[in-house]
Amino acid sequence: MPIDISVIIPLLNEEESIKELNDWIKKVMGDHHFSYEVLFIDDGSTDSSWKIICGLSDADTSVKGIKFNRNYGKSAALQTGFRESEGEVVITMDADLQDSPEEIPALHKMVIEEGYDMVSGWKKKRRDPISKKIPSKIFNFFTRMISGIKLHDFNCGLKAYRRQVVKNINVYGEMHRYIPVIANWNGFSKIGEKQVEHQARKYGSTKYGLERFINGFLDLISITFVSKFKRQPMHFFGTLGTLSFVFGFILVAMITWEKIDSIYFSKIPLKRDVIDQPIFFISLVAIIIGMQLFLTGFLAELMAMRSESKLEYLVVDRKGFDPEE
Repeated sequence: MPIDISVIIPLLNEEESIKELNDWIKKVMGDHHFSYEVLFIDDGSTDSSWKIICGLSDADTSVKGIKFNRNYGKSAALQTGFRESEGEVVITMDADLQDSPEEIPALHKMVIEEGYDMVSGWKKKRRDPISKKIPSKIFNFFTRMISGIKLHDFNCGLKAYRRQVVKNINVYGEMHRYIPVIANWNGFSKIGEKQVEHQARKYGSTKYGLERFINGFLDLISITFVSKFKRQPMHFFGTLGTLSFVFGFILVAMITWEKIDSIYFSKIPLKRDVIDQPIFFISLVAIIIGMQLFLTGFLAELMAMRSESKLEYLVVDRKGFDPEE
């Protein structure tokens, strides 16, 4: 039987909220007559989260669980969930009850009826301290400016995807913040946004600190470079290498001509020998750097031609899946 919606929930030590969140999702799905599955991805929890997930799966076949042997990060959890999901629409949300399952029907409608490839939540009224709001606004501003994608909240965990999107993108490292950028880069350009309700955290504390914003800017530089030059790195390194080589070559030619002119034509000796001129060494360095950049681009081009391997994460337990899987 086809599944309408897959709900992917990455989590780390969220034992207090798992059952309540699952009950809430079950109610929403029942009210709107969706066929669905819930995939809890336990990213190396050390509390009783996995035990609770197993209990929910035993009682309800719609609940599935995957447990990592250690904490790999949210990107790893999402990528694994994407791979295992079977729904026509895939919803991602956090496990801390700050994302409301009541938003799911509207997100599903935007994907199925309005034709969006992806819909990102926008927490316009955030229930967070100002120490998180200001860095988040700065982060989103620069991401919009660099990526050209006009979203207010790239980092919102509540998102909806068409099945084809999650089956054709790879999320790794800490790139979950930039899934809209990755999707757009892969040709899924119809990306929408929906204002969603942001709940106050009911249990526990946030698992993210200020360092995620610093890492976020580094990741933005990385994903911008990769999105433009991953398949044709020679366009970047080759261009820089050629410019550097030509610049150095012109300087060497000028110095060489000046030396020849002083010996055979003007008969005026140079004030300084060639090797005493700093510009001579600058030109040699430019030529060497140009050759290195060009070779780097050539080698990167060869590597880009090889098939990309997908990252695999060590799963130590699974619950709710068919035995043959």
